[in-house]
Amino acid sequence: MLGTGSPAREPGAARAGLPSYPGRPRRRESASSPACHGESLRGPQALPGVGTGLPRRKIKPKKCHILDCSGSACTHRTVPPGSILPWRFFSCKQEGTKIPSKRKQNTSITTSELLYKNLLKSEQENWSDISAKYKAMTKRIKEKLEELHKYTFNSGSPRIRFGENVYFEENGCIFLSKVDDVDEGNVDILFSTEELGFSDAFIQRIRISPDQRYMAISLKNENSEEATCVIMKLGNFPAVEKVIPNVFSFEWATNDVLYYTSQKNLKCQNVFMTTFTNQKHTKLVYTEQDARFFVDIHCTKDRRFLTINSNSKTTSEVWLVDCRYPFKLPTLVQARTKGVVYHIEHRNDKLYILTTYGEPAEYKLMKAPVASSGMENWQLVYALEEKTKLVDLEMFSDHCIMFLKNVGHLYLNVISFVSHSVQSIKLPTWACEFELESHPEHTTSTCYFQLTSPVHPPKRFAYSFKENNLIEQAVQEVPIITNCHTTRLLAKSKDETLVPITVFHNMNSKELHRKPLLVHVYGAYGIDLNMSFKEEKLMLIEEGWILAYCHVRGGGELGLSWHKDGCQHNKLKGLHDLKACIMLLHELGFSQPKYTALAAASAGGVLAGALCNTDPELIRAVVLQAPFVDVLNTMMKTYLPLTIEEQEEWGNPLADEKCMKYIKSYCPYQNIKTQCYPSVFITAYENDQRIPLTGVLQYVQKLRKAALDHASRTGKKGNWIPNIILDIQATGSHCHSSWEDSLNEVARHLAFLNKELEEACHLQHHIKSCK
Repeated sequence: MLGTGSPAREPGAARAGLPSYPGRPRRRESASSPACHGESLRGPQALPGVGTGLPRRKIKPKKCHILDCSGSACTHRTVPPGSILPWRFFSCKQEGTKIPSKRKQNTSITTSELLYKNLLKSEQENWSDISAKYKAMTKRIKEKLEELHKYTFNSGSPRIRFGENVYFEENGCIFLSKVDDVDEGNVDILFSTEELGFSDAFIQRIRISPDQRYMAISLKNENSEEATCVIMKLGNFPAVEKVIPNVFSFEWATNDVLYYTSQKNLKCQNVFMTTFTNQKHTKLVYTEQDARFFVDIHCTKDRRFLTINSNSKTTSEVWLVDCRYPFKLPTLVQARTKGVVYHIEHRNDKLYILTTYGEPAEYKLMKAPVASSGMENWQLVYALEEKTKLVDLEMFSDHCIMFLKNVGHLYLNVISFVSHSVQSIKLPTWACEFELESHPEHTTSTCYFQLTSPVHPPKRFAYSFKENNLIEQAVQEVPIITNCHTTRLLAKSKDETLVPITVFHNMNSKELHRKPLLVHVYGAYGIDLNMSFKEEKLMLIEEGWILAYCHVRGGGELGLSWHKDGCQHNKLKGLHDLKACIMLLHELGFSQPKYTALAAASAGGVLAGALCNTDPELIRAVVLQAPFVDVLNTMMKTYLPLTIEEQEEWGNPLADEKCMKYIKSYCPYQNIKTQCYPSVFITAYENDQRIPLTGVLQYVQKLRKAALDHASRTGKKGNWIPNIILDIQATGSHCHSSWEDSLNEVARHLAFLNKELEEACHLQHHIKSCK
């Protein structure tokens, strides 16, 4: 897996591996991957971007918080972008470091603050008044989802094997067992979130030192974007050795040298090295001065190098730390070249480079000698086919496996470095998502991964290099019977481009044109729609719903060019794609407008909100989670943490008048008008650092006023007036909510959709118990 990924806004954001723009938090998504908020049950599921693939477990909340340890101070100086700094030692006191004096705080409330508070109070009161009518149905849906979860959640945890030792996580604890004893229950507990005072946190990532004397763990809670890294000294009596706040990625260079990146205001621009030898110290290794770039750390599969990866949305630069000499200054692989993205793996004194260099501008696997790694020495090993998405890549001693998507179908390409051959293996047609398991030992002869879809719980597969075959691992039978049919369609967009759609429906359903349809869209950052398994999707299928996933431009489903064709001055193409997809579904008899709902999260709110303005007659209801609906005003506020780095996705309206006019032409907030709108339910978060709550509040107020103005102008007795609802969560953040909060959010969304569609759809078979 290349890169560590980052919490992104998309439902189930892109994981470790290779999103179009790897290793960076995004205002409107990952994700990564994924994983940030989506219309999904998060809770105990594998987290995108987690190096070990350890699932997040439900942790009972207690009044206990992640330890807050003050970081070391450091001085600053002007250096070129992406500079290697001489070693610096840190202490609590430094010469020339001024301690800011305490000043009397200005207690006056500005007009904008007062407006914000009034809007917030108004929406909270509105939700309090209207929520009662959803309570009964929400309760029934929660009970059904909890029951489904018992059957669909695989209680087995992914395991990390180091020789004869196996490490795994369960319910906020990390255990150690011998290979032969793990199934017998003979385990030692190494770490417990509750016992060590982290009971409101979940385990995000772990890294074991090569000699297994130390274990580094990152912990996050639902109200914070930053993680805390806890280093444990293992042995007969495991103990906390060090706690480092505000950490994003980390890797062991040697048995007692750890490299890590610090995160502040959604940015990672500094790399540190800390040692656990007799003379412990922490040093600043690298700093990134360009605000468009985000820094993370990765370890090559053979553990020869750590890579310091500095990535913008379109450009990369990588520095190497030789793990044999961890105190030497990092060396540059290739200076950043505008428009060229690359990632590094290593095998047999050769660098294997996954890069967009050359034509076409899609990913290619290339190689170069370690000693002469410049671009002029890159040699092509393998190039992807047209319209193919590289999801992930895993390097082994004699093989490389590429996990690929092509027009919705998944397959593996196995490259043999011994026979210099490439074998392509098509995976089951029902599969929509990969999840690669951790393989710490690059000499292993088997690659393990999971396949899933929105309505298929994860199934474990193994590919054997020796046997050259794919094996489905034995799994416990899930006592759920679903006759779900998967259909893949192509809709013709305004410019004749064919846009993929994936459709799920119950094969026993009759009169599909009268069934409710839930359409999903994202279309940003080159990130795919999240199509991993969710209990609520299976429940909807069993109750007769049709689910449609529109893979519009701006996403990454058909490769890097698919994203490029839907960002900046091409953003309207994603809107045209979405309209074409919904119209085709209706033409083919999959539901009809009055039975159709639209779901989106984060940056998906741009296209969903835009469609509500341009073609409201196509849909009856919309559910949005932490939506980005005020693009223009947000991109004009450069003081916000992600605005500058996201100019490569949305453009820079401050520097380009044409760009300003273009954004204004599709921005949901800017284009609200007096007309009939669908009903809209929005969930937002007070602690959201990525989507300013002010913009969501103003959007809801303006949208509600427009809908009511239209109703009053065309007032006829019995006219339908849409519900415009904003549910503001005091807990949770853009990327994380507790299991219970996630369950409640999903249940409220589905209750809202059922209420909005029940009269038109006559869905007595699944709402009878709520009446």
